[in-house]
Amino acid sequence: MSQNRFSAYRIMWILVFFDLPTETKKERKAANLFRKKLIKDGFTMFQFSIYLRHCPSRENAKVHTKRVKLSLPKHGKVCILEITDKQFGNMELFHGIKEIDLPQPTQQLQLF
Repeated sequence: MSQNRFSAYRIMWILVFFDLPTETKKERKAANLFRKKLIKDGFTMFQFSIYLRHCPSRENAKVHTKRVKLSLPKHGKVCILEITDKQFGNMELFHGIKEIDLPQPTQQLQLF
């Protein structure tokens, strides 16, 4: 059972991509509030408008995806993508022309 619990196909990553308007003070406030809610829910910035979160299971990923949907700003575009740890591990990441390592998941306490 332990092997199944930590399978690279059960562990999930959630990526949230967004393009939010920031022309007015009200729009900037809404965009900042959305980012703050993502951070409060355990997301980290991957790129300026891309945040990601490591989840120990598909069920856990669904909980966090639902929270993002409840926090959607009134205007702008938001995309939520759930991928397996295996798929995330196949990503190639570059800084300029130099390949760099993928971010490691943060340690999360599980109480069950």
